[in-house]
Amino acid sequence: MSSRIVVVGSANTDLVVRVPALPRAGETVLGGTFTRVGGGKGANQAVAAARAGGTVGFVACLGDDALGDASLAACRAEGIDTAHVARAPGCPSGVALIMVDAAGENAIAVAGGANERLLPAHVDAARDAIAAADIVLVQLEVPLATVRHVLTVAAELGRRVVLNPAPARPLEAAMLERVAVITPNETEARLLTGMSIDDEVTAVAAATRLRAQGVAAAVLTLGPRGCLVAADGLARRLPGHAVHAVDTVAAGDVFNGCLAVALAEGRDLVAAATFANAAAAIAVTRPGAQDSAPRRAEIDAFLASAASA
Repeated sequence: MSSRIVVVGSANTDLVVRVPALPRAGETVLGGTFTRVGGGKGANQAVAAARAGGTVGFVACLGDDALGDASLAACRAEGIDTAHVARAPGCPSGVALIMVDAAGENAIAVAGGANERLLPAHVDAARDAIAAADIVLVQLEVPLATVRHVLTVAAELGRRVVLNPAPARPLEAAMLERVAVITPNETEARLLTGMSIDDEVTAVAAATRLRAQGVAAAVLTLGPRGCLVAADGLARRLPGHAVHAVDTVAAGDVFNGCLAVALAEGRDLVAAATFANAAAAIAVTRPGAQDSAPRRAEIDAFLASAASA
């Protein structure tokens, strides 16, 4: 089934060092392997959606440097439409410095670079693509004014928006009211609601508060515990899958990209989250950000195996 996704967001180059343990403040840890891979929440989600079977357009801003050239080429190699990827003269492309420990947990610092140059005007230039999309997917690694404009344009065009509120930052009610599905992790949900999430009961309470703020539906990602889906008359936790995690970088991005594809295909929220949950479980078994995103056949096979277990 065809599904058209427009992703508006960031593109980075990830510089990754694997370490035995994440360093404390002032501590130096000798690391192991170093790799350079494509990253950025927007690009990660666009790649995940494309590999999951979506027809994907990307609205982003890259620097006019070699890292930007490589990011653009990587997106095109995945079949992503980059007609609305702008270049910012004299500005470096975004870079993320990532450490990953032996348990697959990570610490990340980002220099936004050209991502900070993604403007509302770039969204306006992509208006026709947004109008043709089944789902618009956006995150918070680009200027908030641009995210706000995405929500405004999508509302004018009657398009559904999935908002991944990452990195965590406060959002006004007028923005949340234009969101079809919000997908925070526990940290992001805590910032948006002021509520700690310790178990399923508190997760339901946080999702209920998000919906009271105007969001139509919420899917809280809970790491190895799976996710919680909340909508009208529905609050259901989908359990995680027992896998050996080697790298959790971009697991949330894979979840969001695949959730958008499944929603665009017409699946209900529980079925879409089930699909995304499986994709994220596969992703954490592999190193890297975009490299970890599974392809559609892998996700379908994983779900079939889980159903027969």
